[in-house]
Amino acid sequence: VQAMRAQVDKELYKKEMLKTLKSTTNLDILESFVDDLLLEDKKVVGVLLENGNTILSKAVILTTGTYLKSVILTGSNKTTAGPHGEKTRPNLSENLKKYGFTIKRLKTGTPPRLEKASIDLTKLQQEPGSQEDIAFSYDNNGALAYKYQLPCYLIYTNQHTHDIIKKHLNESSMYGGYVEGVGPRYCPSIEDKVVRFSDKERHQLFLEPESLAYDDLYLQGFSTSMPHYVQEEMVHSLEGLETARILKYAYAIEYDAIDSKQILPTLETKVLANLYTAGQINGTSGEEAAGQGLMAGINASLKLENKPPLILKRNEAYIGVLIDDLVTKGVKDPYRLLTSRAEYRLLLRNDNADLRLREYGHEIGLISDDLYKKFEDKKEMIDEITKKLQNTKITPTEEVNNFLTSIHTTIIKDGITLYDLLKRPEVKLKSLVQFLSFPDNKEVLDEVEISIKYEGYINKELKEAKKMLALDSKQIPSDINYYDIPNIASEAKQKLQEIKPLTLGQASRISGVNPADIAVLSVYLKKRGAF
Repeated sequence: VQAMRAQVDKELYKKEMLKTLKSTTNLDILESFVDDLLLEDKKVVGVLLENGNTILSKAVILTTGTYLKSVILTGSNKTTAGPHGEKTRPNLSENLKKYGFTIKRLKTGTPPRLEKASIDLTKLQQEPGSQEDIAFSYDNNGALAYKYQLPCYLIYTNQHTHDIIKKHLNESSMYGGYVEGVGPRYCPSIEDKVVRFSDKERHQLFLEPESLAYDDLYLQGFSTSMPHYVQEEMVHSLEGLETARILKYAYAIEYDAIDSKQILPTLETKVLANLYTAGQINGTSGEEAAGQGLMAGINASLKLENKPPLILKRNEAYIGVLIDDLVTKGVKDPYRLLTSRAEYRLLLRNDNADLRLREYGHEIGLISDDLYKKFEDKKEMIDEITKKLQNTKITPTEEVNNFLTSIHTTIIKDGITLYDLLKRPEVKLKSLVQFLSFPDNKEVLDEVEISIKYEGYINKELKEAKKMLALDSKQIPSDINYYDIPNIASEAKQKLQEIKPLTLGQASRISGVNPADIAVLSVYLKKRGAF
């Protein structure tokens, strides 16, 4: 599974996004704290601001980040504040609880920021970025050419670091008993790593630049809630960081979130109509927030236009996996979208993202006709090259076998199509230019090569996905009372009644609901004429 990761310049990103927002027509940007929602008959019709003013709206999207009733923790110190010490207010969280939302307390953390000039970089292992001009967008208009990128640096903790942490363990917010919230399982603090993985002699850390605009490095993997003086000892115990100056100390932050099982797959809440939630308020970590914000915005807009919602399936997008997990399984700790959570991850490659999703983008108005035309041209090119490979056959001549030997693959005794030849791991598409001419389009050629080489595995996943889609196509009426259905296990009844799945497929993915329960439910729904 290949997936890209970008270390984005946070200052440049802010400027570019602000420029985008300011140049977007029909968009007004207002800044104020929201204290409450305005309701009419269990429907949200706007928001109440802290100054008493109101904003009326047909849809409201809450993307509260880690600011919802947030508290910063460093050692035994608790400060009511948002990230970086910004202001926070408790009113909205309390009001959400009053309206029927189940509120959870979660925790996350951030590592220290260090002055680059105070670090001996010669002792660190440099990790350069990609030397290819690649991007997350197929229509890349990069704000900055990749040649300007800065390297990251790899370092490790050591026994001295671990001894300092163990000595001061009870002074950390977490182990000192000052934390109420549940922290992320897959991105634990450094003290948590040392305790949970006590058999490890060292832990990997990365020093990552945050921006070209200033001279600091982010010590990735070293989040902690230790007091400042202990953080100094911990940082200075690392090789190359003996004299490092801490520009910003690490801290933990607690915040409120709602139970994500109270949300529909559209990200509209079940509790209040016309209210959408996205990001950490749904119990996820930060990286997962943007995808939810996109989908909440899309579905709120579609609802206002009386159009069907866009619900991406688990075999179509990682966003589909993320949202389905949230609304079907819920979260106990801040959710991280790992590739292993996607059972169809061979289908969810970054090389085919446009083939999976651009059709949707065009349908809902996010992709212009010009861009869509380019996409259709790309698809035609892929099909054309694939057909040429299928229709071009080589025979075991001396010249052909000499060529095959030169590229370190087995000679042929019978004729073979270039399509089948390309399935060999050692054969690359670019090496077949002596038999066929190809367009100078790396994006297209990569897609052709990947889809042919992994065809067997991809087809296997497509068959499995087809079974899931068959279940997902079977809608469950919203008025079903699962307690009335005989022969379903008690735990399954309770879970089904709580989540109210929209489809038989969603019901099958609920924890505690087994295949026997789904079989009974399917028979019951058929008798009712549901499908």
